[in-house]
Amino acid sequence: MAAKQELAEFVIHKAFDPVMHARPDGKSAADQRMLEHVKRATQSEIERYRGYGSAEEVATNFKRDLNSAPAKKVHSELRHLHLPTIEDIREEFDRKAHALGVKASG
Repeated sequence: MAAKQELAEFVIHKAFDPVMHARPDGKSAADQRMLEHVKRATQSEIERYRGYGSAEEVATNFKRDLNSAPAKKVHSELRHLHLPTIEDIREEFDRKAHALGVKASG
């Protein structure tokens, strides 16, 4: 269970927290709406990652999230807003999962 929490909190801290703390100051109205959208999506992701039952489940879903169509749309919006995506932490996540002995299935 410690590995699951460590992996989930790693993703949350590195990729999701910066999104949740992003401020709309100085952004256009369209970018402010986009920011609100990615914040809602990110909050759902945080809840999802914290709800996984095992470290393997975290790793498997992290890999799926790199390539899913809905995630790719959000990643594009995050890049537009100059915010991190899980793609940005992929190598670091892989190293951490490997060090913890966690393998993604699928």
